[in-house]
Amino acid sequence: MHEMALAESVVQIVERQAREAGADRITVVWLEIGALSHVMPEAIRFSFEAVSQGSMAQGAALEILRVPGRAWCHDCGTEIEIAALGDACPLCGGYKVQITGGQEMRVKEMEVA
Repeated sequence: MHEMALAESVVQIVERQAREAGADRITVVWLEIGALSHVMPEAIRFSFEAVSQGSMAQGAALEILRVPGRAWCHDCGTEIEIAALGDACPLCGGYKVQITGGQEMRVKEMEVA
């Protein structure tokens, strides 16, 4: 499960930032996950809870914000929203699409105490 390694990285990132801010603990983490990222929100939630034990993020709420898949359609020259890799353009039906967003996963924000 690659979500466990991703959750470990998230905890490391937020702990580093919280320490730099002089915080004692992390209460909420907002995580953006792209619809095309192949990261399962429930798996990352479970993994975050497990790997945050004993850290500044232990007990922190994990808020997951889904980012839609975005692409540029070369056939009709339009930026489009797509649900999955390999989908056709919903406007013209063409398959010459270049992914422009929705594959990312990033810590958007956190709340500390």
